[in-house]
Amino acid sequence: MAKKTTVARKEGATRNWIAYLCESLVTSGVMPTWEAATYLTENLFGEKPNPRLLGTINAYEMTSQFLQRLYGPLVEAASRDIILPNGALLHVFTDISLTGKSAVLVVYMSGDTQPHQLLMLDTVKAWELVFTDSEDINRWVEERYRWVKSALTSAIGKAARRTVLAEVS
Repeated sequence: MAKKTTVARKEGATRNWIAYLCESLVTSGVMPTWEAATYLTENLFGEKPNPRLLGTINAYEMTSQFLQRLYGPLVEAASRDIILPNGALLHVFTDISLTGKSAVLVVYMSGDTQPHQLLMLDTVKAWELVFTDSEDINRWVEERYRWVKSALTSAIGKAARRTVLAEVS
């Protein structure tokens, strides 16, 4: 029975997402390594609700930055695993609520005249995004990463089929 649990955990999360998020913050120039590690530790682990996101000073900005720093790297990882067509972009939008659930939207823009496609809509209370351990955060991020990757694969496939049909017509 213990072996099945270990196998299930390995299948649930394939990356060390905390390290990935930290590296993303550092390589994008947002903050140095030690500050990125502290930022993620303070905001992803600890007491619920996260007091840093519920403060009265800059609560909107802090929440917006937190969600962008959390979702942006997982969307980037999904786009690296799939070859995007030339000119195509993925964008993470946030609609911040300081009293309820904020919305995080991931939109695929094909780069041509095709309409944009919503890949993911996730609603979260940012101040409740506090995890018990690294496995817990890895599972949570991995789940969203797979949602985006699956939806992106589907969106690119649909666009390719439309292009082939247009050429045949």
